[in-house]
Amino acid sequence: MATTDLLTLSRAARLAGVTRGVLQKKVRDGDLRSFEGKVRVADLVEAFPGTAIEDNAELARVSQIKERAFARRVYERALPDKEVLAARVGALGRDLAVANARADRLQSLLSELGQRLEGHSLGAWLRHQLEIGMAASDDEQELLAQEGVMRVMAPHVKVTPGGQEFFVEGADTVLEAALHAGIAMAYGCSGGNCGECKARVVAGTLRQVRHHDYRLTEAERQNGWALMCSHTALTDLVIEAQVARFANEIPEQSITAHVRKMENLSDEVMLLELLTPRSNRLRFLAGQGAQVTLGGASATWPIASCPCEERRLHFHVRRMPGNVISDYVFGRLRIGEAVPVAGPVGDFVLREDSARPLVFIAWGWQGFAPVKSVIEHALAQESAESIDLYWIGAQGSDHYHPRLCRSWAEAIDNFRYTPLIAGAGLHGEVVRAVRSTLGEILPEIETPAERDFYVAGDSAQIDATRAALAEHGVPAERLATWTAD
Repeated sequence: MATTDLLTLSRAARLAGVTRGVLQKKVRDGDLRSFEGKVRVADLVEAFPGTAIEDNAELARVSQIKERAFARRVYERALPDKEVLAARVGALGRDLAVANARADRLQSLLSELGQRLEGHSLGAWLRHQLEIGMAASDDEQELLAQEGVMRVMAPHVKVTPGGQEFFVEGADTVLEAALHAGIAMAYGCSGGNCGECKARVVAGTLRQVRHHDYRLTEAERQNGWALMCSHTALTDLVIEAQVARFANEIPEQSITAHVRKMENLSDEVMLLELLTPRSNRLRFLAGQGAQVTLGGASATWPIASCPCEERRLHFHVRRMPGNVISDYVFGRLRIGEAVPVAGPVGDFVLREDSARPLVFIAWGWQGFAPVKSVIEHALAQESAESIDLYWIGAQGSDHYHPRLCRSWAEAIDNFRYTPLIAGAGLHGEVVRAVRSTLGEILPEIETPAERDFYVAGDSAQIDATRAALAEHGVPAERLATWTAD
């Protein structure tokens, strides 16, 4: 089988217009054959008839999702530098020449073998199979052509030994592309000075696009090591790099950020956006929190943004008269003010080794921020088969960011958003209110024991949810929680 007939799951998913999780489910169910983590073009066309891309439609759809869900201006980095683009086209041309030469040699060999078997039934069979094998359908040819465009516009990167995958789009360096995809690669200054982001290139070709002062040893260069903050991908890559997957793999940090934006999400909740220094960003995993110091008081808040937002840290601050830090945020805080930040804290993080359907339950106003972070990370990873979000408030005003949730549901396939009102009992007879509300939700969820649940709320809400899920057969290891107390 020619290697040009094989696509990574990530690239196949983009070409077919589905998530990687959907492809993984088809592979698990036996509906799509997999060859060492890759799929054949012909099998992809058969599994998703009529989904070949025309005029870069899928890349536009992905960009739309990112803009609407993450509010990132992806079009500003739509095209790589012209020299990088030329080098990628050249590399693709060389690969194509090699593939054509191999195909010609194979066809010549099989033709000669068929001639030697002339007169035998085996020879006729071989000739027939050769004709079938060399004829690609229109859909396959279109898909292969689009795959070539994607290799130029967005080379694919696979990280070992963790198996993470992402694409390098536009003028991004490899490190920037990894961070945009929510992958927590090790890095320090991100400016070419510290060497923390160095990784070993196992396969593929890099090009240096930014200056760096850090000096690799001659032995490191000979063995393929390079700084990911200073290089972009010319071809598809396989790199060996450190990637944090668990909360205890992220070091504690103390930085000073500055207030970039203050925006009222509702009458009671403000979006506080802090911008970290370029040379001293906060490394964290989606779903973790940080300690913020304002007006002489400190509080630990969940980070509402995902790591794919790079230097921007979002916090959702509720108006609570009499609370020192809340009063300071709503009354005295100003744009540009310096804010000490320490962290990260918490272990409410996405299980990246699971492609199971995801169910998020955010209780009240305090449960949404950490859930939002993990959802955006899951969307960046495109690894989930489906996502269900239930936002349950005591009253309608607890749903302070409804347009964002609706935009996810409108723009993203297999995403469902359900806002619910549990009533005043959510802050009184919590167990009864939680059990009553979950009694409405769980019958709607097919095979809850086969899904991963992410639940955020106060301690009473979490305890009641844990007990209710256990009664419905959800194993404890399939439940991750963020406790707001």
